[in-house]
Amino acid sequence: MQSPRTRSPQAIAPARPRLRPALLLLGVLAWPPVQAQDDAATIVIATASPAGVYHATGRTLCRLLDVPCEARTSDGSAANLEAVRTGEVTVALAQSDLQHYAVSGTRGFTGAGPDPTLRAVMSLHGEPFTLVARRRSGIQGFADLKGHAVNVGNPGSGQRGTMMTLLEAWGWTLDAFQPAYALPADQQSLELCHGKIDAMVYTVGHPNPSIEQAVRLCDARLVDVTGPAVDHLVAETPYLAHTTIPGGLYADDQPAVETFGVRATLVASADSDPEAVYALVAAVFDDLEAFKSRHPAYADLTPQGMIHEGLSAPLHEGAKRYYRERGWLDNEAAPAQEGDEAQPSGAGDAGDPVASDR
Repeated sequence: MQSPRTRSPQAIAPARPRLRPALLLLGVLAWPPVQAQDDAATIVIATASPAGVYHATGRTLCRLLDVPCEARTSDGSAANLEAVRTGEVTVALAQSDLQHYAVSGTRGFTGAGPDPTLRAVMSLHGEPFTLVARRRSGIQGFADLKGHAVNVGNPGSGQRGTMMTLLEAWGWTLDAFQPAYALPADQQSLELCHGKIDAMVYTVGHPNPSIEQAVRLCDARLVDVTGPAVDHLVAETPYLAHTTIPGGLYADDQPAVETFGVRATLVASADSDPEAVYALVAAVFDDLEAFKSRHPAYADLTPQGMIHEGLSAPLHEGAKRYYRERGWLDNEAAPAQEGDEAQPSGAGDAGDPVASDR
């Protein structure tokens, strides 16, 4: 068996009565009607690796409901968006950048084309693009990654999608790494500990147990991702923003880390029953403080941020109805209206072949 170091890289408001969401969800948010399912009442939420906040979020959403609900692991954002599009699942988590690409049919979605049925439900926690490197590797910044063994994320994952976007802005390809690996998120910390990779990237909410393992057990550190290429990318891309990972999250001597990031978003199909989506949204917002208490990554969530930031797809009708009832959504200020042409602008979108495996 080839060692990982030598083998070839893998292919790259006003008060309102409290609702009981479970009564509305029963039997209406599951598999699309065209697919016969024995467990039609089961809600399936596509998440990502068990090691990340997406899976924790899916499990949290399931706990809010009184109907059968499965937080299903997956290969990540791109795979989730495809699953929503094909009807394999009706609710999924996806990075804001990949939601944008799916709606516009760009980058990794050029082959499939724009998805006119994709609908946004809400925005969730921020996801900084996080670079973690072994201290002995000498990696002090993104530019130092050249020539090192780096895990860029498995095909279909959001971290790989963001990495490919950054590489394009930097003027690099995967050939810059020796080699580039395509490990899933739940394996990369172990490989870093074993010294088989020098660095890994992860687009994820913080704190994260996989990163904590790498820092506390494997003599690794978080590294800034800054520079003119990052500044230009953020300035030209509406779904990206500069962000800071607070100091001391993973070690007493860990300084604040400067980077950029996206947001996690919850998406559904336009074919999802409006009453079901309304109930799912109500399950979160009727007691938002209880939802926020489930994970540190949710600490800064606000209703206004959750209904506006990072949403490129039109809002689902069920979500729009809830937000309007709460007085949070002005008809003229909605991020995207039903029937709008879902063709948001963005840097380097048209005809872009980069990251076709996202």
